[in-house]
Amino acid sequence: MKNKTLLVSIGAFVLAVVLALGTAVALAGLIEQRTTSALQAAFRDAGLRWVHVVPDGLRAHLSGTAPTESARIQALQIAGSVIDSSRVAETIVVPVSSAVVAPVYRIEVMRNRDDVSVIGLVPAAADGGPIVDRLREALPDAEIADMLQSSDHPVPGGWVAAVRFAVEALRRFEVGRISVTAGRIEVEALVDSPEAARTLETALREIAPRGQVLTLALTAPRPVATPFLLRVDLDGGVPRLRACSADTEEAQQRISAALVAAGAPGRPVCTLALGAPSPRWGEAAETAIAALAGLGAGNLTISDGDVSLVAPHTVAQAVFDRVVGRLETSLPDAFSLTARRLDPPQEETAAETARPEVTMTLSDAGALNIAGRLPDARIREAVHAFARARFGEEGLEIGTRIDDNLPQGWSMRVLTALEALAELHHGRADVTEDRITVSGVSGNPDVSSQVTQVLVQGLGPDADVVLDVTYDEALDPVQQAPTPDNCEARIQTILRETKITFDPGSVEINDAAGRVIDQIADVMRDCGELPFEVSGHTDSQGREETNLNLSQARAEAVINALLSRRVLVSSLVAHGYGAEHPIADNGTEAGREANRRIEFTLIRPEPEPVPLDPALEAQLEFEIQTPGEDTIRPHPRPGAEDDTPVEPTVGSGDE
Repeated sequence: MKNKTLLVSIGAFVLAVVLALGTAVALAGLIEQRTTSALQAAFRDAGLRWVHVVPDGLRAHLSGTAPTESARIQALQIAGSVIDSSRVAETIVVPVSSAVVAPVYRIEVMRNRDDVSVIGLVPAAADGGPIVDRLREALPDAEIADMLQSSDHPVPGGWVAAVRFAVEALRRFEVGRISVTAGRIEVEALVDSPEAARTLETALREIAPRGQVLTLALTAPRPVATPFLLRVDLDGGVPRLRACSADTEEAQQRISAALVAAGAPGRPVCTLALGAPSPRWGEAAETAIAALAGLGAGNLTISDGDVSLVAPHTVAQAVFDRVVGRLETSLPDAFSLTARRLDPPQEETAAETARPEVTMTLSDAGALNIAGRLPDARIREAVHAFARARFGEEGLEIGTRIDDNLPQGWSMRVLTALEALAELHHGRADVTEDRITVSGVSGNPDVSSQVTQVLVQGLGPDADVVLDVTYDEALDPVQQAPTPDNCEARIQTILRETKITFDPGSVEINDAAGRVIDQIADVMRDCGELPFEVSGHTDSQGREETNLNLSQARAEAVINALLSRRVLVSSLVAHGYGAEHPIADNGTEAGREANRRIEFTLIRPEPEPVPLDPALEAQLEFEIQTPGEDTIRPHPRPGAEDDTPVEPTVGSGDE
């Protein structure tokens, strides 16, 4: 009996596997068939009946004999308008003819700041005027070397748009190269930083012409680190990386592995930079980190060739001596070690409670308050001048008194702490005789490294500093720049916090909705004219036609309200979906409330890949790009936002 049951289970499992494989094969075959049909229809409409399409999974292989090279390029461009160009393979043959062969038009534009060279072959009758004249107009201060030749053959499709893009793109960087052929554009450029590379890539892809394959290679040179720096604080057995430079990828990996071995969370990464004092930097850092871990507490600073190891009094003297002795004999020759163990705190006396201190507080609004003691009026004026130069006069308040009995080097400690505070958006710096504490928030992702570098340069690697600085993406000007995606996110944040509501059965903008639209209008004026779909949604109650009409009218009312607030609305599209796309259960009042909403969705030039399996992704792309039909703008699937807050709603239960 048991054997029979086992056989039945095995048979059911095998049957399920066969059915699953059969379904997958059938689905793949359906997608291949629909993709092939769409491509064949597109080629037939263009009169390119010589193109043969053979499906190959998610790819399509084009073959045939093209009458001319231009016809081959046209076929590739048509295929790229139906499916993604990366999924197109081709073995199209262009026959050799005894007639005059059309030349391959190609230009290379190289820019080195104000020196520009242009070489290649261009059509003699291209629209828009000679490219050299257009470059001179775009870059009036540049010296342009013209090494172009021309031909009277026809202008290939997409050439004019590609050249227009090249001229515009060249204005956006100072060192690089652009290569243009019909159907393909390659851009190589040198940028200042990874953030600048991301910004430039976004800008270039936004202006890139359709139907062209765009290849970008944007690189940032390594920064020069002065000094070459590593700072690690070990507190509670957990290493905290405050600043880190590495001269090679090998050193980068060694330092990261040493930190992980010491108990650092995640996978710390050092910045690759130029300026290492020794090719054995990675070895020295790895050895010193292991020594710090052996102490169990303290901090490590390596500034160029100076290694400073500081241990608290809680570390046993025997452990401190053993660890320091090993480190002294293990460090490479180019590095010198300074190690000290802090004395235990003494009982507080009245004199110690009155020890000198300077406190600097920088508010979120940019107001700076400095209080404490300075050695003389000259130093007080220097502090005032420095604060005025870095933070501005408005909101600056200095309440310091003169005390000529301050520790040696007090003025430098105060000015260095003030310079470190200038790296923050808001925060606080406290200066005492034996320690500087800096805490706060910044929009610079490298804030910890920069603050550490300022303190080490001003006070030396063995200074006792305590850092508690954090990065806030909301304060990062690069992340918050008005890119299309950022603008969409800002609008959706507004709508998550406050609804756009309407009176029952009404399409009039009431006071509550007007206040929300005021906020959205502010964002859209900052972002410029971007294409958005303003969509209206209802719950499932009421007649379908009534819900569609009401949602459409309300979406149009929102656009009209934006227009009255001086927003450019020519690129906005109103679309009422009625109850077609619920995001919650219409069987509950809370769900119906969530489904009654207004949404803003950025209309992108090409639909972004849906995070589904490749077969469904290919099917969606086919439906969007099928020629001869109106463009379908995919709406978020029901339930696709389960891991994000529910979008705000529109309506008041009147559907």
